[in-house]
This record gives sequence, C-alpha cells and structure tokens, in this order.
Amino acid sequence: MSKIKLENMEFHAYHGCLEHEKIDGNTFIVTVILEMDTTLAEQTDLLDDTLNYQLVYDFIKAEMAIPSELIEHIGSRITCGILHHFSPVNAVTVQLSKLNPPLGGKVQSVSIELFKQRN
Repeated sequence: MSKIKLENMEFHAYHGCLEHEKIDGNTFIVTVILEMDTTLAEQTDLLDDTLNYQLVYDFIKAEMAIPSELIEHIGSRITCGILHHFSPVNAVTVQLSKLNPPLGGKVQSVSIELFKQRN
C-alpha cells in the first residue's frame, strides 16, 4: 500500500457560520492523503496505471467552492466524494484548516482531520 499526498492546497472560500465569513470568505488549507496500491504504476511508468491526482485536485477545488457553515461538513464531503469517485483509493485522510478564524483573539488556524476507508 502506498500513500499519495496532495499537500497544502490553498483555497479562498466562503465557509463559516458568521455573516462576514459568507461575504468576505477566508483562506483554507487542504491536505489529502490517498492510500492505494501503486504496484502496477511503479512497474509501467504509465499514468493510466495510477490515480490522476489532477482529477483529485479538481474535485477538491469544486467541493471547496460550495459554501458550508462547518469545516466538518466540507471535510466529510471531500473524504466521501474521493472514495466514491476514485475507485483505486482504499482510504483517505483529509486535513482541513481555516486560517485566522474569528475567535476574538490571535489564532493561526482551526483544523479538522478526517479518515475514511472502503468497507
């Protein structure tokens, strides 16, 4: 089993419970770790024998463009969606951070990490 990581993807998105978050947006950082068998691609050196992570990035970008109130909800959509749309992936970890959350003090980020695997 191998791990493919798409690390620190940055998106400006409109997630949050507060009205100004829905209007002004915020910066979010997403890292995904995809667990899958890469044995064939290791031997053939062919993109068709592995996961095209450009398609994974495009999927995540599309999900980040859909406003949500909670980062838990976004993270779940991404993890479940990756398992649904990308059959080579056996398990996925999503780390999602909201930078400078409006908590009334200096906080670099608030983050969630979700893990899901195929049954």
